[in-house]
Amino acid sequence: MTQEYDLIAIGGGSAGLAAAQRAAEYGARALVIERGLLGGTCVNVGCVPKKVMWHAAELAQAFRDAPDYGFSAASPAHDWATLVDNRENYIRRLNGIYERNLNNRSVDWVSGTAKLLDAKTIDVDGVVYTAPHIIIATGGEPVVPDVPGAELGMTSDGFFALTERPQNVALVGSGYIAVELAGILSGLGSDTRLFARYDSVLRSMDPMLQEAVLEALESHGVAVQLHSIPTDLKEADGGLVLCTEAGSEFGPFDAVIWAIGRRPLTADMGLETAGVTLDKKGYICVDKYQQTDVTGIYALGDVTGQAELTPV
Repeated sequence: MTQEYDLIAIGGGSAGLAAAQRAAEYGARALVIERGLLGGTCVNVGCVPKKVMWHAAELAQAFRDAPDYGFSAASPAHDWATLVDNRENYIRRLNGIYERNLNNRSVDWVSGTAKLLDAKTIDVDGVVYTAPHIIIATGGEPVVPDVPGAELGMTSDGFFALTERPQNVALVGSGYIAVELAGILSGLGSDTRLFARYDSVLRSMDPMLQEAVLEALESHGVAVQLHSIPTDLKEADGGLVLCTEAGSEFGPFDAVIWAIGRRPLTADMGLETAGVTLDKKGYICVDKYQQTDVTGIYALGDVTGQAELTPV
C-alpha cells in the first residue's frame, strides 16, 4: 500500500529535520526518512562529539598549565573510555530530543534506506511513499584514499568509535578535520604526526592563519610532515607503516586516520532514475532556491557541495 505525504525529506540531519518541521508548521503532512540516527553527521559523528573531545583536550592542557598559576596538584589521570561513554550518552539524549521534536510537530519518520522510483515516489525497504515535494538531504561521508592497504586505516567516523586512545597516531590530511583531530589526540597524550600533501594546512584560509596553526600544532607536540603524499599503508611488527611518494616510511602507528575530505551521499539513491542532475563529483545541482532540475525535488546541505557542515 502506498503512503501519501505532502513533503518527504530524505535525511534526518540538520537540513532535513528543519525543512520537514517547518513544512508541518504550515500544515503539510511531512515525513522524514533516515537510515541512521537522527541528527545527522553533526550530532552523531561530527561537530557535537568533536567539541566534547576538544574540550577534554583543553582541560588536559589547563592541568598542564596550572603550576604556572600557582596550583601544585599533579595532573589527574585521564580515562578515555569514561569520556567516550559520557559523550555517547549525551548524543543519545540529543537523538531522543530530535525524535520528540518530530512527534510534537506531527512529523512522521521512518528508519530505512530510501530509493527514488520516480520524481514523486520513494521505496524504503519495500514500503512505497509518495509526495509532490521531495527534499534530498542525505549529507556526506569521509573519503578513503585509493591506495593499497587503505582499509587498515580509519576515517573520522572510526575515530569517534575508538574505545581506547591509540598512543601513536598518524593523521593524513590538511583540512580542519585533520587539524582538529590531531590537536585532540595530542592534547590527550597521544604521540601524533600530521601528514599534509602540500606546503601548509588549512590552505583555503588566510595565510596568516595557516602559519599560526602550524606553529600551534608543533608547539603542542604534533609532528607535521609537509609535502607527504601517501602511496600505501601496510602492517608491520608493532603496528601500521605509512609509505609516501618520496619513498619514506613512517611508523609503526597504532592508528592511521584518513582525513582527506568528504563526498556526498548520493550514490544508489535512484537520483538518475528520477532525472536529477549530479555534477562530476556526485553533488546535486541546484539553483539559488535549492531546486534541482526536476520540479518538486530539492536538495539541501552537504549533498549540494555548497556550504558544507553545520558550523560553516
